[in-house]
Amino acid sequence: MKSRYQGIIFIITSAFFFALMNLFVKLAGDLPTMQKAFFRNAVASCVALALLLRKPEQFKTVKGNWINLIIRALAGTIGVVLNFYAIDKMGIADASMLNKLSPFFAIVFSFIILREKPSVWEWIAVIVAIVGSVFVVRPTLTAEVIPALCGLLGGIMAGLAYTFVRKATSNGASRNLVIFFFSAFSTIVLLPFMLVSYKPMEWWQLLYLLLAGGGAACGQIFITLAYSRAPAKEISVFDYSIVIFTALLGFFVLGEIPEPLSYVGYAIIVLGAVLIWLYHLRRDKKEIKQKDKNLEK
Repeated sequence: MKSRYQGIIFIITSAFFFALMNLFVKLAGDLPTMQKAFFRNAVASCVALALLLRKPEQFKTVKGNWINLIIRALAGTIGVVLNFYAIDKMGIADASMLNKLSPFFAIVFSFIILREKPSVWEWIAVIVAIVGSVFVVRPTLTAEVIPALCGLLGGIMAGLAYTFVRKATSNGASRNLVIFFFSAFSTIVLLPFMLVSYKPMEWWQLLYLLLAGGGAACGQIFITLAYSRAPAKEISVFDYSIVIFTALLGFFVLGEIPEPLSYVGYAIIVLGAVLIWLYHLRRDKKEIKQKDKNLEK
């Protein structure tokens, strides 16, 4: 029970740091998206390398995981770029919520790639989340919808990335290795794009990008700690606290106020997350009762 509460605290802390990352990306101002994504991942890769070097034997877990790590890193890189573009062009609360659709898409990709059969309730939760995303995206036939669609696609790519995180870790890869490989891979891949579109920065813009990278690194550390304390099915719903943090930061720092329909979308998407959470808790209780009955026999 104590470890579960620790996991909840850690995952809420992680959501706060990721919300700060989104805020700092926005505050960095009019810089190319590739430049922002590069600095975010460059800082994160340095932190991840420092953690990995504490136990160098973790490098060996790359064996047999190259394809999984590369696909995870590629999908994650595309997801970060699309998410940062959405943050630049729309409210940070809306962009954050669209990115947090990733767990629902992870269910779909787990079915396709890992051959894991979702329950009826999990499929219902996916449908509920997609309905909620419509209220946030508010699709129209104008160019204004492009940032929202990019944010949605970023969430889809993050869902694909998390599927391969699971595949790699199930195959023996350490979490620290997965984090470092992604951060280093994306830094290398984004470098030429960053150089081509590079825009000279003021000192405060560089500071905000470094802070964004620090926020991302801290967020990743705390979410790793969270899932090492408790199963994802028990605490993942608390990750949606990021929408509260981003909405508050957006309002008090940036003066952003989400559209009324966005709040409807937030509520529907969180409802989908709660459905999955309650389903897993109920299923676990049934399994425990069944085991107890078997032991009594």
